[in-house]
Order: sequence, then structure tokens, then C-alpha cells
Amino acid sequence: MLGLGMDRLRADMNRLLALLFHQGVLDEQFLQLQQLQDESSPNFVSEVVNIYFHESEKLLKNLRALLVEREFSDYKKMGIHLNQFMGSSSSIGAKRVRNVCVAFRAASEQNNRAGCLRALELLEHEYCYLKNKLHELFQIEQQRVLAAGVRYPMHN
Repeated sequence: MLGLGMDRLRADMNRLLALLFHQGVLDEQFLQLQQLQDESSPNFVSEVVNIYFHESEKLLKNLRALLVEREFSDYKKMGIHLNQFMGSSSSIGAKRVRNVCVAFRAASEQNNRAGCLRALELLEHEYCYLKNKLHELFQIEQQRVLAAGVRYPMHN
């Protein structure tokens, strides 16, 4: 029975990953990140992604402040934040977030405030979707690890 539960959890993880790849949310860089995880660092991917989430929250807050809370936007500073966001998104395989950053940067380079506002809204949406789905993936992974760790004594 335990094996069936683990098989179901593994299938759930594979289905969710397949969906995220099909939707273009993730790219092959995420798979490369997963390959770096092993017994010596079993939480490597979730730790790296949690650092990404922490830094991304700060970048989103800074972008919003630069764009919304000021009468005149600092497009140069916005570009610096967007370059950081693009780089970190690329490093974990967050393809759709990275693509929105590219469009956002193009709007900022043109000093297009309306385009930047639209891009910020889309960036926040894509980021939240990514964060929710990766949290879901890590929860399934955690359940799978816990199920694998459960051992029942053998009775003869």
C-alpha cells in the first residue's frame, strides 16, 4: 500500500511538472537545477528557489515603488532591478517570469510609463502563479520524502 502512495505522489509531481513545462512557466534550467540535488543536499532545489522568492519579493517591491509611488519614474534604476530579476529567473528556469521582465525592460527603456505599469501587473501575476505552483510541487515532494521514510516492522 505504501508503494502505491509513493507512486501516486511521484505521478502527481510528474504531472505538475509536465503542466508547468507545457504552459511555458518553467524551462530546462529547472531540470538542471533538480539534477544538482542529491542525498547530501536533499533540499537543494527548494532552498535555491526560496532564496529566489525572497530576493524577488524585494525586487517587486522596489519596482512598484519606482513606478507607482513617484511622480517621475527612475527608468534607469528600474532597468537594473529588471536585469537582476531576469538573471535570477533564468537561473531557476522561471521562463514566463523572465519573458515578462524582458518586455518590462523594453518598456522602461522607452520611458513608457503605461507599458511599465501593465508589465508590472503581469509580472506580479506570473510571479504569484510560479510561486504557488512551486510551493505545491515542494509540498508533494515533501509528502513523497516522508512516505519513503516510513518503515513498518516485518512480522514473520
